[in-house]
Amino acid sequence: MSRTASVERLTGETAIKAVLNIDGAGRAQVQTGLGFFDHILILFGKHGLFDLTVEANGDLEVDGHHTVEDTGIVLGQALAKALGDKAGIKRYGTAFVPMDEALAMVSLDISGRPYLVFDAVLPAERVGQFDSELTEEFLRALSVHAGLTLHVRLLAGKNTHHIIEAIFKALGRALDEATRQDDRIQGVMSTKGIL
Repeated sequence: MSRTASVERLTGETAIKAVLNIDGAGRAQVQTGLGFFDHILILFGKHGLFDLTVEANGDLEVDGHHTVEDTGIVLGQALAKALGDKAGIKRYGTAFVPMDEALAMVSLDISGRPYLVFDAVLPAERVGQFDSELTEEFLRALSVHAGLTLHVRLLAGKNTHHIIEAIFKALGRALDEATRQDDRIQGVMSTKGIL
């Protein structure tokens, strides 16, 4: 059974389309108009082994906020749609990823209960045209719309580029672990019988 989804979102601020294949090979094509954001989404796909296509057109003349947040919404919806009833998935995933001096930890639960804990200081306000504070906005939107309990913690780091890269690589790896299917799991990984 294919675990893929396509989601489109059209607002007065953005037009975004995403296609996600959970069981991919890490191939990603991303065009958002924000070079560094493209870069970290490609890293997310590569390290999560997701096939990912994102096309985003937003009001970048204002700033990147709407584009980044709405991309998080769309990717969260695509993830939830691709997972369906979540039967057979491992549910939990944790990854530690170093990037030179930076070390990030992402731990998550595909619980249906959205919650974000973001414990990271990003020293520089911008990386290229990307506002560093939008890292947290993207993760919050993804968490809410995918139904993730998501903990992000920076354990070491001084370079904002390295820190954000480590976070997105860890996010991909943790999601890869959590979305893996295990033949031993009957239904969903919950005594409640629902996630």
